[in-house]
Amino acid sequence: MTTPFPPTGRRVLVSGASRGLGRALAQAFAANGDRVAVHFGSRREEAEQTLGSLAGAGHLLAGGDLSTPEGASAVAEAVHLGLGGIDVLVNNAAVNLPHPLATTPYQDWAKTWQDHVSVNLLATANLSHLAAHRMIAQGGGGRIVNVGSRGAFRGEPDHPAYGATKAAVHALGQSLAVHLAPHGIAVASVAPGFFATERVAHRLSGEEGEAILAQSPFGRVGSAEEIAAAVLWLASPAAEWASGTVLDLNGASHLRT
Repeated sequence: MTTPFPPTGRRVLVSGASRGLGRALAQAFAANGDRVAVHFGSRREEAEQTLGSLAGAGHLLAGGDLSTPEGASAVAEAVHLGLGGIDVLVNNAAVNLPHPLATTPYQDWAKTWQDHVSVNLLATANLSHLAAHRMIAQGGGGRIVNVGSRGAFRGEPDHPAYGATKAAVHALGQSLAVHLAPHGIAVASVAPGFFATERVAHRLSGEEGEAILAQSPFGRVGSAEEIAAAVLWLASPAAEWASGTVLDLNGASHLRT
């Protein structure tokens, strides 16, 4: 007899949770009563700040390089042992470096693409495999939510590898949604537009900032907390029927048909 997917008190892995959206995601799940593994790659000090900001108890740090299969496996194993299992995976870790084709030397272009594919796509695929196998063994279902991007649909002229890998993440999520449904595991993605974090705060001033704000008819950008709230819902027991969806979170700045 399987154990029903719990509404709270879940064991949650958030990749790339040292700052920005990852921090907001970890805080949202902790406030929901869940226990959170805060993953970080190299920003341990910031990850510790995230950990210290979480409500409740039983959270942990999980450092590791997700760009290799071995690194992803080590992170998943550490989280599984530290939390006693994995009920929810949020694939948030990502690389987003500018590389406009016309001005980027070929060697830099090729390396940038490799870096984006390794982290944005392959780490997502590998963590999904590792977490889903644990969810299946646990027997109680689970949730996987991928953080994609509006750029997968609108295009990213200065960040083409980012847009392409996020489109692949959306497709991966839909494939896994069909495959994992018989195991009670729902898989969905969010596709945020521009949202404010400390990393992009400098872009919101001057003429560039005005242009970014004007992308949405609301005249503003999103917040990390708004994205986190949507992810929290998609990871909830109530959202099983949303499995396979790619949820646009862009303030009507880009409308798909």
